[in-house]
Parts: sequence; C-alpha cells; structure tokens
Amino acid sequence: MPAPAQLRDSTQIVLPRETLEGLETRLDEEFTVTVVSEDDDRRRIIGSPVEIKDVSEFLARRGIAVQ
Repeated sequence: MPAPAQLRDSTQIVLPRETLEGLETRLDEEFTVTVVSEDDDRRRIIGSPVEIKDVSEFLARRGIAVQ
C-alpha cells in the first residue's frame, strides 16, 4: 500500500504565490485542476495524478522547478 505522503505528492503541487502569477488562469483553462490560496505566500494546485504530472511538465517548460 502506498504511503500517504506519496499519494499526496502525486495529487498536489505547492508553490510560492509569485511563481504562479500570470499562470493561474492558464492552468484553470488547460488542465482539470484547482488552484487554491494556501496563505498569502503560497498556492496549492490540486488534481489527479495524471493532471499533476501534466502540470509539472507545463511548469518545467516555463522554467519552474517542481519537486
């Protein structure tokens, strides 16, 4: 059985707010994800493992590292 942390990591990405500035609308339009404010400084992108993988690749093509 997978560890909870592994499942959580495959269904979300947490990034600084300024990293996603200008991209939130595009993420909503191109992917089936939800972008929520974690706090004033962070945004959480939540979606299925397949969508999160695609979002990670999208962000990487724009020079945004996702771990």
